[in-house]
Formats: sequence, structure tokens, C-alpha cells
Amino acid sequence: MQHNVLILDFGSQYTQLIARRVRELNIFCEIFPYNHFPDDLSSYKAVILGGSPFSVRGEDVPHPDLSQIRGKMPLLAVCYGAQYLAHFSGGEVAASNTREYGRANLSYIKEDEVFFDGVVQNSQVWMSHSDSIKALPTNGIKLASTNDVEYAAYKIEGETTYAIQYHPEVFHSTDGKQMLENFLVKIAEVPQNFTPGAFVEEIVAEMQEKIQGDKVVLGLSGGVDSTVAAVLLNKAIGSQLYCIFVNNGLLRKNEFENVLNQYKGMGLNVKGVDASERFLSELAGVDDPETKRKIIGRVFIEVFDNEAHHIEDVKWLAQGTIYPDVIESVSVKGPSATIKSHHNVGGLPDFMKLKIAEPLRMLFKDEVRRVGATLGIDPELLGRHPFPGPGLSIRILGDITPEKVRILQEVDAVFINGLKEHGLYDKVWQAGAILLPVNSVGVMGDERTYEKVVALRAVESTDGMTADWVHLPYDFLMKISNEIINKVKGVNRVVYDISSKPPATIEWE
Repeated sequence: MQHNVLILDFGSQYTQLIARRVRELNIFCEIFPYNHFPDDLSSYKAVILGGSPFSVRGEDVPHPDLSQIRGKMPLLAVCYGAQYLAHFSGGEVAASNTREYGRANLSYIKEDEVFFDGVVQNSQVWMSHSDSIKALPTNGIKLASTNDVEYAAYKIEGETTYAIQYHPEVFHSTDGKQMLENFLVKIAEVPQNFTPGAFVEEIVAEMQEKIQGDKVVLGLSGGVDSTVAAVLLNKAIGSQLYCIFVNNGLLRKNEFENVLNQYKGMGLNVKGVDASERFLSELAGVDDPETKRKIIGRVFIEVFDNEAHHIEDVKWLAQGTIYPDVIESVSVKGPSATIKSHHNVGGLPDFMKLKIAEPLRMLFKDEVRRVGATLGIDPELLGRHPFPGPGLSIRILGDITPEKVRILQEVDAVFINGLKEHGLYDKVWQAGAILLPVNSVGVMGDERTYEKVVALRAVESTDGMTADWVHLPYDFLMKISNEIINKVKGVNRVVYDISSKPPATIEWE
């Protein structure tokens, strides 16, 4: 894999957005914790220091070793990174009189500065800090200001080092992507050669070299990630790949049969295993979300391992792990804390003596879709909404019963089919229904009811790291609500979730 840009993570919620914007420039990049990055930097063309919730003036702050970076390769310091360079290099950082958070405009831009090529004065940027640089570091040269921040951007003379106190990666920084392109392409001269076609060619060769003539088993879920991983591996090793699709009893309505039928024409060797009764039996009486995830993960491994034993001399387990899974599952002092465990990250139990193959582990979700399109996968399949690995278990708040699963499957089917019928499905990044652990009073005919409440959730996003709720038409919501209450026995109230991420997550558990 090409190692073009190294991004050091100091715990900012925006770090992955930096990587997303860099990837959009067809430039490969990787995120590493500030205190645990590669010793050999010879293959990298540039480094970006991210933001952080910490203050450089505090105690025990993130303190990276930049001895192999500073002055030796192009460096862009963002927000905390900019303050870090100033504070520890002869400048001054002090608390701002007011917290500088939100939109601001560049009131001054230094003329003839390559970093700001194509950026006009008054360009909007996004601030997010409570400290501010009061004096530039040694050899610092001011490049830009806002009305409230004198040193919004600077560079260090004698080095290819640039620093900005705002976040170019967020949508609200109008010319942020242009600035990143100016730094990476024009200043650092990083090649723009990370394309879906190039990735397929490189990863196929890598998988062939790694796997050789061994057999590989892969757990299919019907989702985009595992499907693209399967087709990619099939292209690399053909008949050496064995796919298993396990029904955990928590899939969408009729999904087990529909997914198996989808794969028939794709040339994949797939075996379907219905283990729904076992999963639901193990989950009976369990209401803690993390415990539910762990039970599902354990039982899946047990079922999968049993099936894998039927394949003689299998040596590898392939997974559809993608880059956000990898990053979110790393918790070190400083960088972003783990929000929840991921079902496909963290290795295998000792009794599964298989090596791991993860062909997609360096890709974001939208990149997986583009790779899938390059491989010729059906656009309808690639356009499927993300679906959680633990399935409907984390959309049923509280304990799980077969009846609750039935109710939620029926509700989900009405909602998802309605989105498709009204041309709204492709305008939504992810949608689903949540069965709440409360009953509400209702009236049906002349009778009083005391039945379940369901919440509908639809969000728009690019990678799931941040998300906004979708403003679905009121007429559509009214129609779907009526249809759910009339068709799904056991439900008498429907609500719509209008929370964004952050502060809420996309799933409720």
C-alpha cells in the first residue's frame, strides 16, 4: 500500500474527516496515534497534525516526538497542532477571552502565498478552540487572520511547515479542500494516484502473494462491505474462497432468502446457515447492549467455526473490516476513545487457528462502494444502507424475544419499502426502526390499547462519523405511521428521531 500522507491523531472528533478530505484528492493517507506512529517515515511525502480536545497549556498534554518530521518533510498543523508548534517553539498561546467556536471569515490573506491559491478574502472557515496564538513561534510568518484571530494561519521560514487554527476538513470551511490540495499537491508534491482501479490492482496482487494456494473462508452478511470483500477476493483467488452466510435471526424481513438469491448470479461459492433459534435462545433475558453484542459475536464465531471445519485445510478467515472500524477500535491515551466494540475487529479466539485477511481495512465506506463499482457489482446492492453487525438486536431496546423481532421486522419492512416506493431511499444514508421498551395508551375502534412504541430513524452522512437527521416529508411520515399502526399488530404509536450525530449516535444502542 502507498504511504503518502501520515495524519497524527490527538483525539479530535474531526481527525477522520481530515483523512476523508485527503482521500477525496486521490491521495492515500493513514491515521496513527500521536504517540505510536511508524519509526520509518521514508515512504511518506507529508505529515498532518490534527486537532485535539486538550489545551497545550494544560498538564500531561499530547506531546509528539517530531524530531524525524519537523523541518525534514512538509508538515501541516491543524488547530491543536498549530498551537502546539507555537507554544513549544518560541511563541505564545493563551486562553481566549471568548471560546472561538463556529464560523469565521478570513479578513486578511497574505498575497502570493501558494497555500491560499484560489482562496478569496472573506472565505469562511470553522473555528473550534478555547485557546489562541498570541505570538508566533520563532521564524513564524503570518499568512491569514480573521476579525477575532490575528494568527489564523502561519508558516515557518526555512521549513515547509504550515499551521492553521481552523479546521479545513469540515464542510463549513468553504475553501478548506482547496487549501489541503494546495498544501499536499502544490507544496508537498504528493502524487494523486489513489484511485479505485489502482486499489483493486494492488490489493488483488497483495492477496495473491499473501494467501498463495491456501483456502479462505469469509462470513457474508449481505451488506456492502462483506460483498465487496468477497468479490475482490474471488477475483484474486477464485475457487479457494468459501463464503458462509449465517442467519442470526436478527436480519431484516426475508433477508436471509433474498441475500442468498442475490449471490447466486455473482459466481460466489456461498453456503447459507440458519442458526436463528440458537442466537435467540442465547440472547433470552439479556438487556445490556454491550452484552448483547458480545453474545452475538461469540455465537457467530462458534457457528462459523463449526461450518469452517467442514472445509478441509482452510487457513484464512477473510473479513469486511473497513477503516473506521479499525480507527474506532483503537483506544490510547489522547486519541479518540472507543464508543462501542466492533463485531469484526479485534482478532479471533485462540481455538480458531486461522490467519486474517482484510482486503478493505484501509478504505472508508464511500471508497468501498467505488471499488465495488469498479468490480462491476450491481449498483442496487452497492447502494444498500449500512446495517449493524448485531442486526436488530441493538434496535430492540431491552431484552429480545421472537415476538419483538417479528414486530420490528414488520415495521422495518414498511419503512424501508416506503422509502423505496417514494424515491427517498437513495437520498438517505441509513434508515431503520427502533422498538422502544415502553408501551403507550391508544384507541383502535372503540377499544383501548396498550401497545408498543417504535421510533423511525433516517440520517444523511458520507461515512457515518457525523450524521444529520433527514427532513422526510410530513406526508410521507404520516402515511408510513398509519401503515405501520394498521398493519403491524402490537404497535400503536410511531415517533421520528430528529437527533444528529454528534451528540447522538446513529444507532440507539
